[in-house]
Parts: sequence; C-alpha cells; structure tokens
Amino acid sequence: MPALHKPKDFHATVRWWRGAVPFTDGLYPRGHVWVFDEGVEVPASAAPACMPQPLSRPDAVDPEEALVAAASSCHMLFALDFARRAGFRVDSYEDAATGVLSPNGQGRLFMSRITLRPVMVFSGEKIPSEEDLARLHHQAHDACYVAHSLRAEITVSACMHVA
Repeated sequence: MPALHKPKDFHATVRWWRGAVPFTDGLYPRGHVWVFDEGVEVPASAAPACMPQPLSRPDAVDPEEALVAAASSCHMLFALDFARRAGFRVDSYEDAATGVLSPNGQGRLFMSRITLRPVMVFSGEKIPSEEDLARLHHQAHDACYVAHSLRAEITVSACMHVA
C-alpha cells in the first residue's frame, strides 16, 4: 500500500435537517446523512444507546460504530497488502470488531478500547504460520493511519483458517 508522504485532505459532508419539530424542546431527530466520494450517502444517527428512539435511528450508522469500523477497515487493508507482499493468498477476511466507551479522568466518555478480531482464510501453496500471521497483524497495526490517530488502546486477536 503506498505511503502518504505529503499531507492529503479527505472530505465528508454531514447533512442534518430539523423537519417539522420545534427543536428548542430537545426532541429533535438525530438522524442525518454522511456524504462521501462520488456522492455515496450513508444514513447516520446518534447511537440508540445514547439517544432513545424515535430520536435516533437504529438502522443507521452511529459515530461510535463508524470509529470502530474505520479502525478495523484500515487494519484490514494493510493486513491484506502485507499478506500479498509475503506471497500468501487470502480468500476472505472478516473482523467482528468492538469498541468500548469509558469515562476519562474528567468523567467524559471516550473510546477507550477497540478490539479487532480478524479471521483470515488462506489458500494456495504458501500458508502462513502462526508467527507469520502475528507478524502480518503487527505490521498492519504499525502502518494503520487510523490507529495512529486514536487514543484508544487497540488490540488484535487474530485467527486464520485454511481453505
């Protein structure tokens, strides 16, 4: 994966609208839309655990989930590239990642821990050893831009299968 050596801007547009509710009573919808490259739209909302329905949308992505997904996705993209460079053929990759919100020293919530649980399925003549797998994930973690941007402790509990 090419390294970024110069600053690069990335963009997202967040759109929200009040609708017909008064807003000032605090009972306004938290649903909104994230717009990315080429107009891809993703429904977003406050987490239902933080804001009860109908003020939140359980069918939308919340910022906490997005943060966990961003860390997982970044790690995956680097892990796949390092596996390819090492000559391994990856058939699939799945990560049931989780994040934990905890209060900091001032009592404010922050994403304190993200646990990645990648399962990689390999096939072909060259299959990684457990040590190879650990090295791939260590390299991926060291290279991940998102991991470098977070205060959260990120742990990787990797597993592999051979097809």
